[in-house]
Amino acid sequence: MELFKQIPLYRFLALCNESGMEKTILDCGAGGDTPPLSLFADYGYSTCGIEMNNEQLKKADQFGQKRGQSLNILQGDMRHLPMKDESTSFVYSYNSIFHMRKSDVKESINEMKRVLKPNGLLFVNFLTLKDFRVGDGVDLGEHQYEQMEDDVLVIHSYYDYLEADSMFDDMQLIYKEDRVLERKFEGEWIRQGFIDYIYKK
Repeated sequence: MELFKQIPLYRFLALCNESGMEKTILDCGAGGDTPPLSLFADYGYSTCGIEMNNEQLKKADQFGQKRGQSLNILQGDMRHLPMKDESTSFVYSYNSIFHMRKSDVKESINEMKRVLKPNGLLFVNFLTLKDFRVGDGVDLGEHQYEQMEDDVLVIHSYYDYLEADSMFDDMQLIYKEDRVLERKFEGEWIRQGFIDYIYKK
C-alpha cells in the first residue's frame, strides 16, 4: 500500500474509522498527482471529490485508474457543492481552502457543514502567520496575498491562531494543532505554518 505524503490525513482517517458512521467521504480540492481520496478508497470508503482545476482533476483520475479505483472527482467549486444537505459522513479540505479570499473560505466552510451528516467529521487546515511567505506578493488586505506558486499567480490567505475558530461555533472541536514545519525546498530552508482542525457536527 502506498504511503501518502499528506500525513495529517491519517489521523482523520483513524477518527473516521472509529466513528462507526457510513463510509462516505468528500474531498474539497481533490485533484493532484497523489489524490488522498485514494487512501480512503483503500479502506473501503465511497469517495467523492470536487476540483476546480481540470488539469489537476485529470492527474487525480489517472492516479486512480492506475490503482483500479473510481474516485468520483467532479469539476466544480467548493463554494457551491453539488450535493444534498446532510448527505455525507465525512468532509475534508487539505492544503486547498486557503487558495482563496477569506470571504470565499467562509462560504466554502458553510457548504461543507451543509452537506455533512449529523455527527459527521470535518477536517480542514489553514495557513498561519508563521509561514515564511506572509507579506510576499500583492497585498489584498487582511493577510491575503496574490503569490506565485508553480509559476502560477494564486491567492494565499493566512490566519492567526484564533481567527478561524468562529466559523465552527456550531460544531464540536475534536482536534486542533498549530504546526510549524522547517524543511529544504529547492535548496533553501523554508518555514511553513499550518493550523489543522477536526470538528464534529
